[in-house]
Amino acid sequence: MSSVSSNRLVQVDALRGLAALAVVLFHYTTRFTELFGTGSLPSIAFPDGHYGVNLFFIISGFVIFMTLEKTAKPMDFVVSRFSRLFPAYWVAIALTFLICHLLGLPGKLVGVGAAFANMLMLHSFFGVPSVDGVYWTLEVELLFYCGMFALYQLKALGRVHYVLSGLLLFRLSYFILERYFAIDLPWIVFRLLILKFIPWFALGISIYLALHRQGAGAWKLPAQTSLMAIATLFFCDSAFVAALAIVLSAAVFFAAQNRFALLRFAPLVWLGTISYPLYLLHENIGWAVMLQLQKIGFSLDVAIGLTLCASLLLAAAVTYWIEQPAMRWIRSRYKNRAKVLA
Repeated sequence: MSSVSSNRLVQVDALRGLAALAVVLFHYTTRFTELFGTGSLPSIAFPDGHYGVNLFFIISGFVIFMTLEKTAKPMDFVVSRFSRLFPAYWVAIALTFLICHLLGLPGKLVGVGAAFANMLMLHSFFGVPSVDGVYWTLEVELLFYCGMFALYQLKALGRVHYVLSGLLLFRLSYFILERYFAIDLPWIVFRLLILKFIPWFALGISIYLALHRQGAGAWKLPAQTSLMAIATLFFCDSAFVAALAIVLSAAVFFAAQNRFALLRFAPLVWLGTISYPLYLLHENIGWAVMLQLQKIGFSLDVAIGLTLCASLLLAAAVTYWIEQPAMRWIRSRYKNRAKVLA
């Protein structure tokens, strides 16, 4: 197979944007009515939009492994991930806290201390509530980054399939012992090793390696790991989730080869560009805005449409005025410092 291009993966980014949009539509059309509904239902609902998170995890597996393979020094990866994740996240915490306290959001507001505790992304380990419910996925992502970075430091990226196979077997062990023998293994280990989500990351890594590795039989280990990940989802979750994993993996596989002309459509490319701030900012702020719009007389459908537009605009503003400038500044400072020390 041809190797993955070193150019920016535009179609994979567009898929990430669609994943973010799916989660947004789930929260606005389905989750909102469950939490705050007054009897009215939207004309169109997206009850399965939350599976966009699973697509995020596949893409993360692909992108993070690719990034580490091209990383020359450990601090290059640390600075790259920090500049990508934290500036937009910190701004999102501040905006969500301020806007939701201003507009009101019953049952979802947290105090100033909790908001500051959110800044490290690991607050839920200490029982601190999230400023926004979507932050739970950031903890999962951060733990995945740490695990992959540990493999990089140990020079064990070449043995990633064996590590993933072990984790998948561990996930099956947790499930079998709990389901059939009523034995609960330590919860903290399950969470730290992100065992619930490891099949999705494993699929992303396998897709990258299947496209990147050359030579006869190079596809065998990625294929074996993928089959094991899908089997794990089948046994631990459901046949539907396993089938969904196949579909989402195929989408990433073909997008990584630029095989989807539709994903080059400019609005979808733009959606991919703003996907991270959109994901961070849409939920609690969106619900607070929707409640206010309904309070002044707008129908639920109109409230959803207006809030979606507002969320896209806010995400774009944070992307272009905060996320991208902060990323460039941090990476530039790091590179200049490295040159001085060289």
